[in-house]
Amino acid sequence: MGAFGWLPACLLHDRWLSRLGPDGTSVLVLLALAADSRGASFYGRDRMASFLGLDRQRVDRALARLLEFGLVAHRPWRQGLQDGVWQLLPLAPAAPRAAAEAASIADVLAQLGLRRPEVR
Repeated sequence: MGAFGWLPACLLHDRWLSRLGPDGTSVLVLLALAADSRGASFYGRDRMASFLGLDRQRVDRALARLLEFGLVAHRPWRQGLQDGVWQLLPLAPAAPRAAAEAASIADVLAQLGLRRPEVR
């Protein structure tokens, strides 16, 4: 399985980096580097914090920002858990998408061939 690992130049040219700030940018880069060939990362928040040298609250805020801008989608392992699959999404041109315009995580994951795990 190949790595995902690319980031589009519009992150720079459309000023996404300034909108995300240092923590959001760091988390986005980590997710891209950790993602599989479909752009899905399975890193937990504590592991992200450890790799980035950030505390958990900063990672949580950065992930919330990435979700708000529609740059990632998230599906928890099961209801009530914060950790799960993080999916990198295509970037909207020039301005962040409103949350109402973002595709649902179920739609994105279904398009990628990922199915919801069965709860036992």
